[in-house]
Amino acid sequence: MLSTFLITHRWITPALLLVHVVIGPVIGAWLVSRPRLAWASTALSLLPLAALTLVPVDRHLSVSCAVQWDWPTPARVESFANLVLFVAPVLLAGVATRRWVLAAVIGSALSVGIEVLQALVLTLGRSCDTGDWLANTVGAFVGGLLAWGALALARCGRPAERALRLR
Repeated sequence: MLSTFLITHRWITPALLLVHVVIGPVIGAWLVSRPRLAWASTALSLLPLAALTLVPVDRHLSVSCAVQWDWPTPARVESFANLVLFVAPVLLAGVATRRWVLAAVIGSALSVGIEVLQALVLTLGRSCDTGDWLANTVGAFVGGLLAWGALALARCGRPAERALRLR
């Protein structure tokens, strides 16, 4: 159902990625001095991820895992959506922890966990796919790089904020 919607509206996932790239570091920089809000935002951003990967679907699987290495591109709508799905949670976690590389690695590990769960719990009606892991991992590292940008923006803004307070 979601795949069909994304196929008929191919512009949505690239537009979402563009919004993350443009606005993400700015919001992330603002969240750096608000760690509770950064953690709450991280938790909130994990809800769509859980809903789209772990909510059971009504289908019976004969194969539980697929091994393929499709690079996520906007033309591969579902794969590109998997990339976009991990950008916000990793960006927000990277800001909350102030460790963007660790957040990206944990994002990739979370994707492995999701794929293993999909492989083991066949009643979910979802199949694990190495291509999904690859797309999720690329998205996690995009989110990590955006977190790095947010942290850099926050560092650059601090001296200016202090100077304004001193005046």
